[in-house]
Amino acid sequence: MASFRIRFRSKRCGRLADIRLPRGAPTSRRYKSLRRVRCGPVIRTGCSGDFTGRPQWARPDLARREPPVQLLGRRAEREAVDRLLAQARAGHSGALVVRGEAGMGKSALMEHARETAAAAGFRVEVSTGVESETQFAFAGVHQLCAPMLDRARELPEPQQDALAVAFGQRHGAAPENFLVGLAILNLLAEVTEDGPLLCLVDDAQWLDQASAQLLAFVARRLGAEPVALVFAVRDSPTNDDHPLTGLPELCLSRLGEVDARELLQAAVRAPLDDRVRDRIVAEARGNPLALLELPQAAPVAQLAGGFQIPEDALSVPRRVEDSFRRRSASLPADTRLLLLMAAAEPTGEAALLWRAATHLGMPHEAAAPAETSGLLEIRARVRFRHPLVRSAVYRAASPPDKRRVHGALAKATDPRTDPDRHAWHYAQSFSGPDEEAAAGLEHSAGRARARGGAAAAAAFLRHAAELTPDAAVRATRALEAAYASHSAGASDAALELLASAEAGPLDALQCARIELLRAQIAFHTTRGSEGATMLLDAARTLGPLDAALAREAYVQALEASFHAGRLSRGRGLREVAEAAAQEAPPPPTPPRPVDLLLDGLTTRFTHGYEASVPTLRLALEALCHDDAAPDEDNGRWLWLACHVSVMLWDDESFFALASGAVRNARETGALSALPAALNAMSVVLVLTGELSRAAELLSEDDEISRATGAPPLPNARFILAAWRGRQSEATALNVAVVADATRRGEGTTLGSSEVSMAYLHNGLGDYPAALASATPSWEHDDFPHSSSALPELVEAASRAGDLERAAGALEELSSRARASGTEFALGLAARSRALTTVGPDAEVHYCEAIERLARCRMATHLARAHLVYGEWLRRQGRRQDAREQLRTAHDLLSAMGAEAFAARAARELRATGEHPRKRTARPSDDLTAQELRIARLVATGATSREVAAQLFLSPRTIEAHLRNIFRKLDITSRRQLRELPLP
Repeated sequence: MASFRIRFRSKRCGRLADIRLPRGAPTSRRYKSLRRVRCGPVIRTGCSGDFTGRPQWARPDLARREPPVQLLGRRAEREAVDRLLAQARAGHSGALVVRGEAGMGKSALMEHARETAAAAGFRVEVSTGVESETQFAFAGVHQLCAPMLDRARELPEPQQDALAVAFGQRHGAAPENFLVGLAILNLLAEVTEDGPLLCLVDDAQWLDQASAQLLAFVARRLGAEPVALVFAVRDSPTNDDHPLTGLPELCLSRLGEVDARELLQAAVRAPLDDRVRDRIVAEARGNPLALLELPQAAPVAQLAGGFQIPEDALSVPRRVEDSFRRRSASLPADTRLLLLMAAAEPTGEAALLWRAATHLGMPHEAAAPAETSGLLEIRARVRFRHPLVRSAVYRAASPPDKRRVHGALAKATDPRTDPDRHAWHYAQSFSGPDEEAAAGLEHSAGRARARGGAAAAAAFLRHAAELTPDAAVRATRALEAAYASHSAGASDAALELLASAEAGPLDALQCARIELLRAQIAFHTTRGSEGATMLLDAARTLGPLDAALAREAYVQALEASFHAGRLSRGRGLREVAEAAAQEAPPPPTPPRPVDLLLDGLTTRFTHGYEASVPTLRLALEALCHDDAAPDEDNGRWLWLACHVSVMLWDDESFFALASGAVRNARETGALSALPAALNAMSVVLVLTGELSRAAELLSEDDEISRATGAPPLPNARFILAAWRGRQSEATALNVAVVADATRRGEGTTLGSSEVSMAYLHNGLGDYPAALASATPSWEHDDFPHSSSALPELVEAASRAGDLERAAGALEELSSRARASGTEFALGLAARSRALTTVGPDAEVHYCEAIERLARCRMATHLARAHLVYGEWLRRQGRRQDAREQLRTAHDLLSAMGAEAFAARAARELRATGEHPRKRTARPSDDLTAQELRIARLVATGATSREVAAQLFLSPRTIEAHLRNIFRKLDITSRRQLRELPLP
C-alpha cells in the first residue's frame, strides 16, 4: 500500500523523527499541525513551519539539520532566490520582492532563503510588518536593525545621531529620513565585515511608511556589499504605489493541477472521493494555503462523500481566513480571548502578553488549546501560524472584547519605556470620546514628529481627533492631523481630515488655515492654474489674521501663477501680482527673505523689470548669506530664488543658491530635496561650461530618483542635451515635456523648453527655427525665461534677417541689463548689440562683450562671444584675426562638450583655410558619469567614507567603483589619481 512519511520534532528531546503512515490513513490529533509537511522527498508549501506553527526562517534557535527542502512546484522561484544569495556571497548586493496573494507560499520561499543562506554562512536578520503597527514610525526598520545596533558605533557621528533619534533612543532634532537611510545602509555594510548578510522582510505591505521608504532606499543604494534583501508583499491594488515598487520582483503563480492534487492528498486525513477532490482543487484555485486549510474546515463525512464549498464571491484568502475564524471560534472562551489579545499586540512579546492576561485573571493554561490547534505558539515571542490567523481572530471579535484586551494591554505596557504603544492601546480601549486618551495620542504625535515620522504623527492625531469630546479641540486636532498628512504626502487623507475639521467650531484663523491647506494641496497635486486662484483667496483671508502666514501665501500664489504662466485658466500672473501689491499686509521689520521676494516680484509685474531689481537683489543677498543657508524656511523658496537670479542674470547668486542647496541637502541627509538642488546646480554647470560635471550630477540625480521613487526633473537634462547639440535627444525631450506641461497647465515649463530649443538651433545654425523657439517666451514675458530668451532671439533674428524683431528684443535686453548691472547681463547686451550693428562700430561691442563675459562665471556665453566675433571678422575679410577668435571659440567649446557650437566654429575655421584640431582622447573619457564624480572627489583627498556619505552610497561601493576607475585609467593609487587632469 502507498504510504507517506511525516517529519516532526519531539517536544520531549527536540530531536527530529519520522513516522510513516498509509496514504489516506487518519492522523491523530497529536500530529494535526503536521498535515502541511511530508517527507520522501520532503515537500513544503505556503506558510510552512515547525510543528508549533512558527515559520522556521523566523526561528534561528531551530535551524534545521535535515537535508535541503523542496518547495512543491516552485523550482524557478527557488532558483531566483539561490541566484540572489550567490550574487550576494560574491560581493554584489541584490534585492527581491516576492509578490503573491495570501497563502501563495511567500513564507515557504522565505524559509527556503533562510535555510539556504544559513547553510552558506550568511547572517540572517528578520523583520515582519504588522497591520496594526503601520502608524509607528520606523517600527519595521527598527525591528530589522535592533540586533545589529552594536555596530552603529562604527558609523559617522551624524548617522549615529540620526539612528538614535529615529529609534527613540535619544532626543534631538528630527533627522531627514534619508539620512537615517544612509545610516542603515552603512550599518548593513559594517555588519558584512564579518560575513554575508540576508535581510528578510515579511508582510512588507504592512510596514510603516518610514520603514518602507528607507528599506526601499537601502535596497536601491546597496552595491558592492555581500547583502541580500528579500521582501514578501501580499498582492493588493493598494500596493501599486508602494515604495518597493520598481525593485526586482518575483510573482508567485498558482500551483498547477498536478501539484495541487499532490498537496491536497498530503493534507486530507480521510479517504477522498474523486469528485470531491476535483471540487476542492477547483475551489482552491492553486492557492497552497487554501488546499491545506479548507479541507480542515469540513467534517470527514463531507470529505468522503459530499464536500461542498459555498460558491460565493469571496476570494481564496478570505475563505481561508474564514476557515481560521471558524477554527478559533470552537476554542474555549479564555483561549479565544488570549488569541484576541495576541492579535491586538503586534510586538509579539510573550512577557507583555502574560502581564496583560494576568490583569484579566486569565491562566497560562488558556494558551494550550490554541497551541494544540496549531494557530498560535508562545515561547519567548508570540507567533501566529499565518498573518490571516491574526486578522481572522481580530475581525471576528466583538467590540467589547477588543476594548477589554486593549485595556489590559495598556495596563501591561510601561508608559515610561513605551509611551506611544501605551497611548495607542489605551485609546483603543474606549468606545466613545475620552480626553485623556486623546491627549496621550497627541503627545505621541509630537514624539513621532520629533523623530521625523510625519505619517505616524498624522495617524496619531487623526485618532486623537476621533476620541476628543470637546468639539472645538476635536476640530483643532483634525486640522493639525490634516497638515501632518499633507507633509507626509497623503493628500487624500488630508482632505478628509479638513472636512472633519470644518465641522468645527473653528476660529477665523483656523478657517483660513483650512482654506490655505486646501489650496496648497490643489497646487501640489495638479500644478495647474486653479492653485493660484485658491492660494490668492486664502492669502486674502489670512491677511487680517496672521500677517506673516498671509505674506507667505501670497508668495505661494505668485509661485503657482508662475507655474501656470501663459496656460493660466484662472487669475493670471499680473492679476495675482496686483492683488498682492494692494492687499498684502506690510512686511515685518526687518523683512524676511520671503518678504523681500514678495515685494520684489509684485513690483516686477506691476511696475516693470527695472523697478523690481533693487528689492529682488536684497532678497537674493539674504538667501545667499551663510547664516541663512541652513534655514529650513529659506530652503522652501529655492525654486523661486533660482528663477529670480536667472531673470536678473545674476550668475553669482545663481551659483551660490544652487551650490548651497546641494551642500545643505548632503550635510543634512535631505535626500528628498537633493534632486531639485542637483537639477539647479546642473543648469549652473552647463552655463559655466562644465558640461561633464553637469552630467555627473544628473547621473547622481537619476540614481537618487530611482532610490527614492521620485520622477527625475527634466529641465536640466533638456538644457544639457541642447548645449551638447544632441538634436534627437533634445527633440524627444521637447515632445515629452511639452505634452506633459500642456496637460498639467504649466506654462513656465513651455518657456524653459522653448529656450532650450533656441540654444540647440542657434548652435546648429538653424536660425529660423531658433527664432521661432525664442519668440514666445519674449512675447509672453515668461518668468524667468524671457531674460534667457532675449539674447538667443537677437542672434537668431539678426542672422535670419528679421532686423525689426532683433532691434525690439535688443532694446528690451539693453534696458534690463542696465538695471541688472551684472557683468553677465552687460556682456550679453554688448554681444547682442554687436550682432545688430552694421559697420566697424560692431567691433567695439564685440570686444566689450568678451571683456565683460570673461569677468563672470558663464563661460559658454564667453565662448559664443568669441565665435560670433570670429564670424564677423571673417565676413569683414580679416582672416587672420578671425582665425584667432574662432580658434579660441573652438577650443573652449570643444573642451566644454558644447558640440554643436564647436562644430559651427569648426566650419567657420575651415572657411578661413585652417583645419581645426581634433580633440585628443583622454583616458577619463571611458569613465561613467558616476565614476568621474567619484574620481574627482577622491582626487581632492576625500576618503571613501566621506565620498560615500556625500553620494549616499556605502564605502564598500565606493571602493568597488575606485577599482574600476583605476583599471580604466591604468593607475594603482589615489596619489596617481590626484596627479591626473580630470575634465
